[in-house]
Amino acid sequence: MAIVGYARVSTTGQNLEVQLNALNDCDIVFQEKQSGASTERPELKRMLEYVREGDSIKITKLCRLARNTKHLLEVVEFLDSKKVSLQVANLGIDTSSPTGRLMVTLIGAIATFERQLILERQAEGIALAKEKGKYKGRKPTARAKKTQVNELVANGMSKSQVAKHLGISLSSVYRLI
Repeated sequence: MAIVGYARVSTTGQNLEVQLNALNDCDIVFQEKQSGASTERPELKRMLEYVREGDSIKITKLCRLARNTKHLLEVVEFLDSKKVSLQVANLGIDTSSPTGRLMVTLIGAIATFERQLILERQAEGIALAKEKGKYKGRKPTARAKKTQVNELVANGMSKSQVAKHLGISLSSVYRLI
């Protein structure tokens, strides 16, 4: 019976250290730097394949594991089928008990609801800022380099070299020429 940890941050600029410290009692810790919204999380997949009957998965927070309530419940159901429990450190929840299962479901639903409210408020704020003329969106990065792109291509530089040289995508180079 192993305690298996899972730590995740959304971007490479973020640090796993706090989570890893909280998971220091685990026998093994799977860690990745990948957006929670991504369906492709190789370390999560590896961990789910790795765990065996009687093991426990330990995470620091629910948001580190699942994208939304549906995904959370799918993961918990999968773990149940393997007779593996889930421990959520910051909430003191363990799905090996019926109360723990209930708490994970409720808190997962509340977290999804809260996320939807945040996105709704953000959209309202952007709409209001646009009305007032204060929100212009992201500044175009590639369009400002159109002259440079055309000059470099005209001088014989390959399109992929132009993209690297100017720090823009290859598709932007094609769009600009």
